[in-house]
Amino acid sequence: MMFVHTPPAVKTAEVFTEMPAHFRRTGVHSEWADANRGGEAVDSFLEGPVFDARGNLYVTDIIFGRVFCIDPKGQWSLVIEYDGEPNGMRFISETDLLITDYKNGLMKLNVETAKLTPYLTRRNSERFKGMNDLVLDAHGNIYFTDQGQSGMHDPTGRVYRLRPTGQLDLLMDNIPSPNGIVLAPDEKALFVAVTRGNCVWRGPLMADGSIVKVGQFFTSYGPSGPDGLAMDQAGNLVVANPGLGYAWLINKRGEPVVVIKSSREMMITNIAFGGKDNKTLYCTESGSGSILMAGMPEPGMPLHRMPAR
Repeated sequence: MMFVHTPPAVKTAEVFTEMPAHFRRTGVHSEWADANRGGEAVDSFLEGPVFDARGNLYVTDIIFGRVFCIDPKGQWSLVIEYDGEPNGMRFISETDLLITDYKNGLMKLNVETAKLTPYLTRRNSERFKGMNDLVLDAHGNIYFTDQGQSGMHDPTGRVYRLRPTGQLDLLMDNIPSPNGIVLAPDEKALFVAVTRGNCVWRGPLMADGSIVKVGQFFTSYGPSGPDGLAMDQAGNLVVANPGLGYAWLINKRGEPVVVIKSSREMMITNIAFGGKDNKTLYCTESGSGSILMAGMPEPGMPLHRMPAR
């Protein structure tokens, strides 16, 4: 029997909303852009999309330490601006966001009061390389990536698990730029975007909490590899690829089945499921400072919050 490869379907993500002009920092120099954008004067860099229970979308602006709230009609408001470089976010309660901040570590933000407090800034008195993204499981464990400036030249990026007891487990320490992170629906495997390796790793999680037989699940291409990740309820993985301006929908075999292309610039950095039926994919398109959206075949996995105590 001959196997016939079916090319992935292609769709284009439409613009949901764009950052208003009065929030853009045009022509402003930043240390972050010096290190990550070749010194280009970038007016914003959107990341970390996550929805609250009322359908509001929260995003970060890494460069200028800002968190924005975008309502269901696409209207923007500034929640906070502070001395940090916020990236990934997850709600841990109805009002509290946990933020992976490259500069400060894990931070907690109350979106109603705009109160920002440290959550985990150091490990045994040592600073982290530079946190990037996070995911919570059903038991309140927090998995997060510590990316820093790691890459193929320095494969020392790390993945940690912070347990509800406060115990911090180092799961992997040999990754060339760990970025987005997500769990399989049954929480028996962890997926990590490896940006500089241009791939996604899959690590089975054992009953005792250890991780084994980590392998390369999906291989991409282009100038910049996978960034943000999301999972749908059928077990398909969504991979944002800013170097191509794509978001890939990958099945359980690691095969691309849908390619979602940007309708703006080529900089889809991160993704989140939302909308009335949770079947709309929202993408941060950081080149244009806009949010794109595309319909998906399956609803996204609901995001866990901290168990009630």
